[in-house]
Amino acid sequence: MSQTTHADRLKQIIAHHHTVTDRPNPIASEWTSGVFDRLTHPVVEPEHVPLTWRYDLDPTTNPMLLERLAINATFNTGAIKLNGQNCLVLRVEGVDRKSFFAVARSDDGLTGWTFDDQPVVMPEIDGNPDTNVYDMRVVTHEDGHIYGLFCTERKDTTQPNDLSAATAQCGLCRTKDLITWERLPDLKTPSAQQRNVVLHPELVNGKYLLYTRPQDSFIEAGSGGGIGYAFADAMDPCVVTEEKILDPREYHTYKESKNGLGPAPIKTDRGWLHLAHGVRGSATGLRYVIYLFMTALDDPTRVIHRPSGFFIAPWADEQKGDLWSVAFGNGWVAQDDGTVNIYYATNDTQTYCAVSSIDRLVDYCTNTPEDPLRSAACVDQRVDLIQKNQAFLKNAGAHPLG
Repeated sequence: MSQTTHADRLKQIIAHHHTVTDRPNPIASEWTSGVFDRLTHPVVEPEHVPLTWRYDLDPTTNPMLLERLAINATFNTGAIKLNGQNCLVLRVEGVDRKSFFAVARSDDGLTGWTFDDQPVVMPEIDGNPDTNVYDMRVVTHEDGHIYGLFCTERKDTTQPNDLSAATAQCGLCRTKDLITWERLPDLKTPSAQQRNVVLHPELVNGKYLLYTRPQDSFIEAGSGGGIGYAFADAMDPCVVTEEKILDPREYHTYKESKNGLGPAPIKTDRGWLHLAHGVRGSATGLRYVIYLFMTALDDPTRVIHRPSGFFIAPWADEQKGDLWSVAFGNGWVAQDDGTVNIYYATNDTQTYCAVSSIDRLVDYCTNTPEDPLRSAACVDQRVDLIQKNQAFLKNAGAHPLG
């Protein structure tokens, strides 16, 4: 490799960085089902992370301007609207495998993402520090706080000789500005471990409603029956004594192995829209997809629509990354015009965006039939659709399908 001066190398690094951060991000040309449109490029990928977070720019300590603290992934982001801006609370993972949170802001929620000056400085719990923190759900609650619910991972000290043995619990924090964060005690539940906990944005009968994912071990849901719900009197501390299942796992479906809620639900005049992920086994490992369901406005613990099948799975270039066939979404933002930006990670590496609308998502949920869970019943369902279409085409006269 030819010798390059520090100044020349810096110009090259800056120019490359701007090719990523300043590029337009139009709707992708791939045909879709009509429920959403995908953007062409990731909205945030590792090379979006500011250069000052990755390089020592001082020529006396880094004369060849090598990357010192590299970034492996930017994914699984929480999202809210704050002060007129779309804000992502990203999971940023260094090549050291440690994750941390970082806030990026954009006016339109699609392009022009600007990172805050430094990562989130998340306080630790005295005497029980986190080994790793990730996958924050962010919700603006009616009590006036912005809450963050995230996974706190620690070594399982009951298995000291197994270096992969870990425990997962729900860490809690709150903020007003996404800059200064107050750490609260971890959520207490009856379950051995917890992941993917989400806070409902409104009080329900004067209590805080949490969507949980009970599980027996760090990876396996075990006896955990699916997406649960629980009530708590307060957030500091937040203690629940009973979890009930809201959206169960099902045999031979996209949520056979486990499922978990993504972001806080969106309120519509037809019910609460929920975005979730489902996991099943495959020949290449676990396959993660995203799906939707709706609960009642007057009772967000009662499911009223459960459309069949998954909603988003990785597509084309989205398949690059650390893992294979993983789509995971824990952030979305409803815009003032009814548009919804859905932020989803692919293959645990980068964050993409799908653009839909309240009307399209509600139509999809309320008019897509539910999975009857048996092949013969699925055929009957499809035959009903075919016969309906045949009758429509017969009555239409001129054949609209050509």
